[in-house]
Amino acid sequence: MPILWNKKQKKTGTPPNPPIKRDVSGIKVTCSKCKREYTGNDVWYQYYVCPECGNYMPIGAKERLVMLVDDGTFEHWFEEVGICDPLETPGYPEKLAAAQEKSGSTEAVTIGLGTIGGHETVIGVCDPNFMIGSMGHAMGERITLAFERATERNLPVILFSCSGGARMQEGIISLMQMEKTAAAVKRHSDADLFYCCVLTDPTMGGVTASFATLADVILAEPQARIGFAGPRVIQQTIGQALPEGFQTAQFQLEHGMADRVVERHNLKNTLHYLLYIHSSGRKQVSSVKNVPINDKEGFSSTEKSAWEKVKMVRSGDRATSMDYIERVFEDFRELHGDRCFGDDHALIGGLAMLNGQPVTVLANLRGKSMQERFHRNFGMPKPEGYRKAIRLMKQAEKFGRPVISFINTSGAFCGIDAEERGQGTAIAESIMTMAGLKVPTLCILVGEGGSGGALAIAAGNEVWMLENSTYAILSPEGYSAILWKTEGRAEEAAKIMKLTAQDLAELNVIERIIPEFGGARAETVDRIAPVMKNAIGDFLKRYERMSPEDIVQNRYDRFRKF
Repeated sequence: MPILWNKKQKKTGTPPNPPIKRDVSGIKVTCSKCKREYTGNDVWYQYYVCPECGNYMPIGAKERLVMLVDDGTFEHWFEEVGICDPLETPGYPEKLAAAQEKSGSTEAVTIGLGTIGGHETVIGVCDPNFMIGSMGHAMGERITLAFERATERNLPVILFSCSGGARMQEGIISLMQMEKTAAAVKRHSDADLFYCCVLTDPTMGGVTASFATLADVILAEPQARIGFAGPRVIQQTIGQALPEGFQTAQFQLEHGMADRVVERHNLKNTLHYLLYIHSSGRKQVSSVKNVPINDKEGFSSTEKSAWEKVKMVRSGDRATSMDYIERVFEDFRELHGDRCFGDDHALIGGLAMLNGQPVTVLANLRGKSMQERFHRNFGMPKPEGYRKAIRLMKQAEKFGRPVISFINTSGAFCGIDAEERGQGTAIAESIMTMAGLKVPTLCILVGEGGSGGALAIAAGNEVWMLENSTYAILSPEGYSAILWKTEGRAEEAAKIMKLTAQDLAELNVIERIIPEFGGARAETVDRIAPVMKNAIGDFLKRYERMSPEDIVQNRYDRFRKF
């Protein structure tokens, strides 16, 4: 029997990463959106995504675990934690019995130990078929116990959230589960252990306001409804129509509340990647002082003037930060959002590997096409960009990952909305956060380094520059306008400002110059990247011998020389 695939994706045959074989042909399933009926096998091999309209159908806890966990590795925990009825609500026992029969689960969450891609982890799955995953005492208790045992055993936690909110029949006791689970997450986090939550449809109310949004990495399934107050409540309260796509997974991604939206067939691989990158552990270090190298020889580069270099870094054909990220690192995965307001496309960040070592990568992106440049605000970050960087830097410190940043921006965005959201404070906090990190930090200027907007992710143990990149207090045009009341002397200003890599090497502002082999363009980036990769590898080897305290002191001593 041919297996269908989502027609919107214009694919036929089996989907990528098909789930394990399972005969569920005797089950009938109806899509809630297009109302088409299927046999269980039709939708099982599509991960319960409707082959006709692409609708994401709900998945019970048992089905989810079969799709997610390595075959035969799941061990149930805490099944003895049963239902309680603290308010003795009429009809509640009958509702619970019906939910148990419908879902085949004893409660709205199933907890246990299993492996994903061979990585042992504590796993929890909320069941939409059990009272829409509403959280009462038993659910809160099981989740709390899961984090406590994970902390004891030094294990990561992965939770699939699905909930309509607090369970009304248990009243205030249900709300207390928000505090209890949040406190358990905090203890697990304080032990520097990894937690990932996958938000599925629906994730609302008290679950959103507790354990579901406290994870190190937050993933979401497409089409999932995610929010605190329900849309009807919001409409009734404010008396306004809600925007299209409000409280969907994509809406939350764009507004900074999730790291990635991941299709179901990619969830296991994505979780495997996250478990792998967070399982390598910290290298053992000894308290050895280290002196940064002073590798500036051979690049006096007198053939180009400062103004010519300014024009080079502004050129549309100059290689972008992503050109280097794709060539220097293995398997870069972008993480999104500041968890406060939005996801700034001018300043990206994520996880990657370098010669088998996990690192956190930050980068300014200006874009190549005009459409992409508008999308990325021409590489000028707003406060949410810097707050995203802060979040990812703190996460890097928690898990012992070095931070590598690529800088190419004319400066922080100058606008009303940026000022309203605290642009100066965000930059200051980003500088302070990077200055105090207990992991090595390397900052590489690959294009234009403009003022505090660049400095926010340039407070490293070492700062390097590409041969023709620039780094300055402001643009030459701005310098000229302030000092001479005209922008017409920008070329003269560029020379006076000492903004080239060679100037800054002489001023001891940077530690290294990376050759461009004639200019950082498409035809030379494949020559530049290996040089850069080898140099970064040497940097990491030198700093892995230092203790966290010495890394911080090394960075502080670098600042003090200015």
